[in-house]
Amino acid sequence: MAWIVTVVLLAEAVGIAAVNWLLGMVVDSQHMSLAGLDPDVMATSSKVGAVVFGLYFAFCALVALLVAVRDRAPAGLGRVLLISAAVVNALLGAVAWGLVGPGAFLALMVVLALLVLLLMTYDRPRDAGARPAGDTPGQGGAPEAAPEPKPTSTPTGDAQGRTADTGHVTRTAPTTP
Repeated sequence: MAWIVTVVLLAEAVGIAAVNWLLGMVVDSQHMSLAGLDPDVMATSSKVGAVVFGLYFAFCALVALLVAVRDRAPAGLGRVLLISAAVVNALLGAVAWGLVGPGAFLALMVVLALLVLLLMTYDRPRDAGARPAGDTPGQGGAPEAAPEPKPTSTPTGDAQGRTADTGHVTRTAPTTP
């Protein structure tokens, strides 16, 4: 599953970079202006955005590739990057619905679903502990009772020789750090 996310994120990196670069070239060749902004600045910023978003999604694809190779959940910065990629895809999907149409929205929602599935699939640790011999999952049986704790008693110093059970005493905690 992580392999599929890697390929999809690489395709998205190339696609987003290509679209932004193309928009920068169109603005540059036609000398368009938006609200009086300099066309050269708009073209340059679109091309810089192409490089930045392309590298961002490529780095997210690298994290997904590491998840696939290591076969374990992403941690730290990698997990944050994949979560942020999911959020970016959700926002792009919302914008794409209005600007492009439902086809682009559905494509971005598929990527979002794959990212969420990747994050959720590797959420639980595998082989949390070894099972004892003969303990097969799904095989019924009564659970074994835990052994009774041994009472911890200390002399109280009273005249009758009674002892106090300290196993049920709540200890006080310090109130200062």
